[in-house]
Amino acid sequence: MKPEAFLKKQNYYRAGRCRNASDSGYNKKRNCEENDRKSQISYTNLISLLRIWKNVEIRKILAYNVERILRIKRKVVLYIMERRNAWLSYEEADEKELEKLAKNYRTFLDAGKTERECVLELTREAEAAGYVSLENKLASGEQIKAGDKIYAVGMKKIMAMFHIGQEPIEKGMNILGAHIDSPRLDVKQNPLYEDTDLVYLDTHYYGGVKKYQWVALPLAIHGVIVKKDGTVVNVNVGEDEDDPVVYITDLLIHLAGKQLQKKAAEVIEGENLDILIGSRPLKEEKDEKKKEAVKNNVLRILGEKYGVEEEDFLSAELEIVPAGKARDCGLDRSMVAAYGQDDRVCAYTSFVAMLEMEAPKRTSCCLLTDKEEIGSVGATGMQSNFFENTVAELLEAMGCYSGLALRRTLKNSFMLSSDVSAGYDPAYGECFEKKNAAYLGRGIVLNKFTGARGKSGSNDANAEYVAKVRGIFDDSNVVFQTAELGKVDVGGGGTIAYIAALYGMNVIDSGVAVLSMHAPWEVTSKADIYEAKKAYKAFLENA
Repeated sequence: MKPEAFLKKQNYYRAGRCRNASDSGYNKKRNCEENDRKSQISYTNLISLLRIWKNVEIRKILAYNVERILRIKRKVVLYIMERRNAWLSYEEADEKELEKLAKNYRTFLDAGKTERECVLELTREAEAAGYVSLENKLASGEQIKAGDKIYAVGMKKIMAMFHIGQEPIEKGMNILGAHIDSPRLDVKQNPLYEDTDLVYLDTHYYGGVKKYQWVALPLAIHGVIVKKDGTVVNVNVGEDEDDPVVYITDLLIHLAGKQLQKKAAEVIEGENLDILIGSRPLKEEKDEKKKEAVKNNVLRILGEKYGVEEEDFLSAELEIVPAGKARDCGLDRSMVAAYGQDDRVCAYTSFVAMLEMEAPKRTSCCLLTDKEEIGSVGATGMQSNFFENTVAELLEAMGCYSGLALRRTLKNSFMLSSDVSAGYDPAYGECFEKKNAAYLGRGIVLNKFTGARGKSGSNDANAEYVAKVRGIFDDSNVVFQTAELGKVDVGGGGTIAYIAALYGMNVIDSGVAVLSMHAPWEVTSKADIYEAKKAYKAFLENA
């Protein structure tokens, strides 16, 4: 088609857009809607014509339509990419289920403020739902078969659950992997000391914390003290209404002039995060012991209540965490405020998704790890052989173990690394790139990659796998969004995804957006918690 014929067909002259080819008034808006409709051309045709026609005047004439079509196209794309607020899609039944899940989740957070407590609570619930210990199964010599529900625990801090599917396990599993450790303060092995009639426990912080956030708060002590004879003493002080709490002091504002000039990282030094636990001396102490009369009184209390002595701190694991129960947050009760939601929010929703599974086609697995906050190291971290060894034992009990079968099982598996994302906070909006940020209330978050700056230390999920997960979520009406962890040059973080990927399996990060992540109290949206559970169940059923 000649240019003149094309222009006539598109009603440019009739629309008054162009009196002649050189008229710069082509873009005058004297046309009516009808003429505008007639002048429309397809995006594809426009691009083709612009490439072929060398006539500058004709290109000029076409420019208006190019701009208009591209503008419309951009609006459509932005509309599609803008993720909807999950609350807007809920019916009454959804809201009832959401509130029930949120209530159970808060109860779990109150019961599980340490990794040991989490494993204990989840083991109890798993057994009530029909799960059997792998250790007991192996001891009985009974073969594991399709439909069986199995769990395994390592050192009381790491846990794996399996619901055996109908397909051969060598074809792979659908795995949900989360972690149950959280930033906190750990009591040192030689912690107890007295200074000017005040008694303290010396601590070492665990994971990434802003040290200044941990002062002037009511704190609780959770953990175990193991005596030389092997007796395990459980410690939980500060949670019951009648319990005392412990405390880290801060400098009063009237004397803090010098302190306030320091950088935030230095306002509170790590060695000053000592826990105040007593101030009352023993009256009957002899002169030579009066210097530690307060300390001795604390030891007396520990001896009477727990049957332990000072040396038993050498074999203790005591964690200092915020005291108090998880709470609804917001006047509309739309959020949850609590300690340890990174990453117990994903751990719990993964666990619930497992309990709701019925006769899965592929074997379903939920892996809850320790030590993620310090690099997933140690015997209970993802870098340990716990998971691989457990799967090997499982294959043996199914009568199909071989080194190759183990490798095939892991390689052919699909995994969601179920870990939280940084929620967009308008108060600190400069740290986020808004198009690629996670927002509270907009559903579970997919992170194709994590890491820092140039994707350092991350797993980068294959596009094919991202498409597969997208399809599963869309087909199951799961509200989801995609995000990165802040602006490229600002910071970053990682998950267990890159470790699981070493087996050759497909892995992508997927979790809940969190405000004030790693703070003593974190905030999540109930809608995101609900969508996470839906997403994990859909993945287990359909991946």
